[in-house]
Amino acid sequence: MRLPPQTPWLTDPDVRAVFQAVTGTGGYGLYFVGGCVRNALMGVAGSDIDLATDAPPNQVMALAQAAGLRAVPTGIDHGTVTVVSGGNGFEITTFRQDVQTDGRRARVSFAASMTQDARRRDFTINALYADLSGQVIDPLGGLPDLIARRVRFIEDAGARIREDYLRILRFFRFHAHYADPALGFDAATLDAIARNLDGLAALSSERVTSELRKLLGAGDPAPAVAAMRQTGVLARVLEGADDRLLAPVVHAEATLSLAPDWLLRLAAITALRAGLRLTRNEIRHFEALHKAAFDGPALSEVAYRQGTEVARGAMILRAVLAGTGVDCRDLPALARAGAAVFPLRGGDLPALKGKALGARLRQLEEIWIASDFALDKQALLNRARTL
Repeated sequence: MRLPPQTPWLTDPDVRAVFQAVTGTGGYGLYFVGGCVRNALMGVAGSDIDLATDAPPNQVMALAQAAGLRAVPTGIDHGTVTVVSGGNGFEITTFRQDVQTDGRRARVSFAASMTQDARRRDFTINALYADLSGQVIDPLGGLPDLIARRVRFIEDAGARIREDYLRILRFFRFHAHYADPALGFDAATLDAIARNLDGLAALSSERVTSELRKLLGAGDPAPAVAAMRQTGVLARVLEGADDRLLAPVVHAEATLSLAPDWLLRLAAITALRAGLRLTRNEIRHFEALHKAAFDGPALSEVAYRQGTEVARGAMILRAVLAGTGVDCRDLPALARAGAAVFPLRGGDLPALKGKALGARLRQLEEIWIASDFALDKQALLNRARTL
């Protein structure tokens, strides 16, 4: 099998310069590996380019520098060198194998073959390689799994999990993004996951959050999250989480032609963010969603005060909780409310000062909101005279 001829990085001159430096001058092999090969074969856009070689890292650096390229020893102890070509950095990692693992980190040694390098990876669909001509090399039989859209651990699932317990979450994330839903979940794999739950406690909040962000951003993560609940994974990484609202929220997003919102989906399954490492903006958005959905004012006011995105999410959560459908005809009104600007300022009420002025402006703002933002400045000033 070959990569599609339209794969852009096969003809990228910066990429080709890196290959020429390693394979043309040094006579070593250099291969695309992992996600970029997988996604190109599946027709999925976007993935970082990772490269693997049989050349030792010091030799990679020497060959790159001899070809006029800059080489940076970004992870040379683990066999990784970043070669800069045309202003772009390309990570090249020497074939390696795990010598010892503790469930989080691995001690590695350089491997003699591509097959050894492939065996240290997680899933068969990530153990695919390709040369610069686009020829795919499949040392572990991952192509049938990719064609069938089946996510399968390499060899023994339990052993792969114990090498890095993050692979439990990666399994569900990859299943949500790449698996054929009709295949369901392999019972033996779920059993291996359930037997290794204790290892999840060793994962950092950053790694857990990153995986949940990617999982909940899938087109439909509901089946994967349900399997997480059934195996006990969900309770370990999100204590008290309940995924019953997730599938209806995903359906509502699709009905409204909205892009997946991972924070909305997170809000649908938990009110807590303990154990997660969110950015300040994500925390504000998550908390605003919960307040607006479960204890908030009219959606138009939510849109005005918190923004259209929060109001849309609150609308979906309210509809799901009520067991009613969502209506795309409601979206323009929320967008209009989100863009509304209160027409009065303090200088428009010169007779009032301090707290009295603030109280009157808030009162008039409530009147303006209740009018569905219809009252203009003069109408509000007329109302002010009657208060």
